Amino acid sequence: MTWTPNSWRSRPAKHIPEDYPDLDALAAVETRLAASPPLVFAGEVDRLKTRLASVAAGEAFLLQGGDCAESFKEFNADNIRDTLRVLLQMAVVLTYGASKPVVKVGRLAGQFGKPRSSPVETKDGVTLPSYRGDNINGMDFTPESRIPNPDRLMRSYSQSASTLNLVRAFSQGGYAGLDNVHSWMLGFVDRSPLGEKYGEMADKITDALNFMRACGITPQNVPQMAQVEVYTSHEALLLGYEEAMTRRDEASGTGDWYDTSAHMLWIGHRTRQVDHAHVEFCKGIRNPIGMKCGPGLEPDELLRIIETLNPTDEAGRITLISRFGADGVGEGLPRLARAVKESGRTVVWSCDPMHGNTTTMNGYKTRPVDNILAEVRGFIDVLNAENCIPGGVHFEMTGQNVTECIGGAQAISEADLSSRYHTHCDPRLNGEQALELAFLIADKLLEIKDTSTMPKRAAG
Repeated sequence: MTWTPNSWRSRPAKHIPEDYPDLDALAAVETRLAASPPLVFAGEVDRLKTRLASVAAGEAFLLQGGDCAESFKEFNADNIRDTLRVLLQMAVVLTYGASKPVVKVGRLAGQFGKPRSSPVETKDGVTLPSYRGDNINGMDFTPESRIPNPDRLMRSYSQSASTLNLVRAFSQGGYAGLDNVHSWMLGFVDRSPLGEKYGEMADKITDALNFMRACGITPQNVPQMAQVEVYTSHEALLLGYEEAMTRRDEASGTGDWYDTSAHMLWIGHRTRQVDHAHVEFCKGIRNPIGMKCGPGLEPDELLRIIETLNPTDEAGRITLISRFGADGVGEGLPRLARAVKESGRTVVWSCDPMHGNTTTMNGYKTRPVDNILAEVRGFIDVLNAENCIPGGVHFEMTGQNVTECIGGAQAISEADLSSRYHTHCDPRLNGEQALELAFLIADKLLEIKDTSTMPKRAAG
């Protein structure tokens, strides 16, 4: 195997900035990053891969969610806690409602950069380079702000380290314990019909915990009741950063390469070319790899990419993230699912119901909740019909009470978009809308389980 962490540099690379004014400064930052401590460790990465192998076998469900693009401005402990709280709420709904363990993976601690559909944007007759994420340039619409600055890479690394520290503290320090299912309630959920539904479920869980406690089963002697595993993920977009964070696992004696910037990386819909830089980089690291699958992806191309990334068919290595939109999932997904099933390849099938359902209203990018829910329904129905396992969901959300996606139980209207529209890039579900998604998934998984049409184990 001739792969090295920098072999991607000999391949065409899309959506990586080429207009840094000082390439020596960029190289110096990458050298500093290469000497910095890892953010995650090989053992954690391998454990996530084992968990994802269970998802591929239909024995667990993947819940992958978080911010569209993390920002420097909104970085604070409360926002991290509230995002984690929504993930925990959703996981409780899915575990209790669908009787499946949930693998929790956040889009956090590294999800800064975003590929853009256009390299420039124009306002009031002025054209400037597009905002590409806080680890590249600034959101302010000024020439100075839009210049790529390598120092932002170091700041994003430091923020990722702090975020991971908080997530580990919250998930291992008792906050994530099942005893807290009531206190996880966000205030705006309390005022909604979904809040009432969640409260009823929380009451039942509390009753079950009281029974277990009476039987001598407590968080003190069963630590799993007070702790959860939360893993991190982001799109492997800026390959110079990813290369700098890639280290050999000398401790195990294998010498395998791990990208220590996150537990899981994914390849975007715009950068999935099999002979290009992003696939080249990802094929050599041991991390679980996700890949967005949307319109224009042909079955033969998908199988070539899977073969390139996972030639030994290692379970838990590949997650295919469907993103066709509510109107396209019924037509686009069956061919891919059928091809993977017939190939005998082991993958996790996950649904990104966000990116194919984006529209613009009153000058704001938004996503109708009804379309998001419809795509998830279609995704589960298609895979069930193809004798494949609907294994997960990949979505953009925040714990803040934003009004960025219209509809849902709160009935956010087009006129409401401007009231609390805070995203730096794409519209996100708020906590209540995310909870609505969790209830839908739990109901759908129960539905296909009750009708006994879901296979116990399937290669696809």
